[in-house]
Amino acid sequence: MPALIRLSALIAMTLAMTLAAAAQDRPSALSATSQPLKLSTALGPAYPQGKAGEIWATLIRERSGGRLAATHFPGATLSSRDPAREFGALRDRTCELSVGSALAWSAQVPQLNVLALPWLVPAEAELEALIGGGVGKRLSAILETAGVVPVAWAANGFIELASRKPVHKPADLAGLQVRAQSSSLIDETVAALGARPSAMSIADARASLENGQLDGQETSVPAYSASRLYAGPLVHLLLWHAHADVLVFAVNRSVWDAWSETDRELVREAAVDASKQALAMAQRLADEGALAKLGAQGAVVTRLTPAGREAFREAARAVYNRWTPVIGTDLVEAAEAQISAAQTLR
Repeated sequence: MPALIRLSALIAMTLAMTLAAAAQDRPSALSATSQPLKLSTALGPAYPQGKAGEIWATLIRERSGGRLAATHFPGATLSSRDPAREFGALRDRTCELSVGSALAWSAQVPQLNVLALPWLVPAEAELEALIGGGVGKRLSAILETAGVVPVAWAANGFIELASRKPVHKPADLAGLQVRAQSSSLIDETVAALGARPSAMSIADARASLENGQLDGQETSVPAYSASRLYAGPLVHLLLWHAHADVLVFAVNRSVWDAWSETDRELVREAAVDASKQALAMAQRLADEGALAKLGAQGAVVTRLTPAGREAFREAARAVYNRWTPVIGTDLVEAAEAQISAAQTLR
């Protein structure tokens, strides 16, 4: 009988060890679906914003061994195809992560308009200085208060002007109908220059171009190239750097708070790495080689001189002044000071 008891104990011990070993193996098999995360971007991978979302989701999955199962949803599919609603979708946890445009999110967070003030930011170096310095930190704190946690920023270039006829000075815009970004600040800027801002879908814009009703469109260099606007009537591209934009890599606040510090650092580092790749892509799509290619395809690319830039800035001064208290006078002054400091280092 004692021998039988010892045999039973041995069998029980062996079974327990087998079950324990199996339990250790199970988490790796189940980890890929342990925490699904939806990552939203307004654009697809052909653009820096969409590519950033694709890369960030991939890095999160790979570095967590599939435990944080991030999936990229491009085209603002999680916010009714409306980039302006994406911030609300992230805040309310329709998605857990997003790479958003500051211009699009400024409808819900007006302080983000500081980056888009007409002709405030002269070049990419100053834009990177803003988001990497005190202004970026203040905007991050504002976004956290609003319910999302920014973990990385990346310069997303400037809004330029494509038009039927050449534009060199504010008077050249008088009476023109210009398709503008979905932003009150940008609409007011276009109107201050004497043009008629118009928000319309891509299909409506195409029809308006064909029937001669649309005279111009605000766009980025990558978007101008990808949409082949140079092949239609908008052959003139003015690099006027009217408004700057940045990409915000952000996480829903409640999701962030529930994560361990290890997971937070993993997601943050993945965002930083993705932001670097997105920045490199944005620079490549708008560099001298890209502009030369546009010229070879029929586009007439023009750069504003410093005097020309100042003329446009003065023409939009009333808009700049009206929006300053809306954004926050102290924040605008901090941005101006930071830009001046960055210019002395160039």
